[in-house]
Amino acid sequence: MTPEGAIVKACLEYLNLKGIFAWRNNSGALRDKTNRPVMFGKPGSADILGILPGGKFICVECKAGKGKPTEKQKEFLGRISKMGGCAILAWSVNDVEKGLGEFEQSCKKE
Repeated sequence: MTPEGAIVKACLEYLNLKGIFAWRNNSGALRDKTNRPVMFGKPGSADILGILPGGKFICVECKAGKGKPTEKQKEFLGRISKMGGCAILAWSVNDVEKGLGEFEQSCKKE
């Protein structure tokens, strides 16, 4: 498992323990039997997608080490946030916990 894969797994486990319905979201490209590229998923979409209790959307983009989000990933997170969803950039489970707390506080102010 890659370092980023381990972070995704830990974040999914944390979200599950919190009672949040969340799943791994894959995007990218593979080659079929004829060596033709086949794209899947939305470019830039987060590693984890889900629904918070109450129906709000959550997405978590996981990074390892000194990894940084791509421009498409930043755009995706920004669009989710602008639409009222919870968008988190995480290098650890602690980042997810902090992001959820901040999101909950912002929802109370509305």
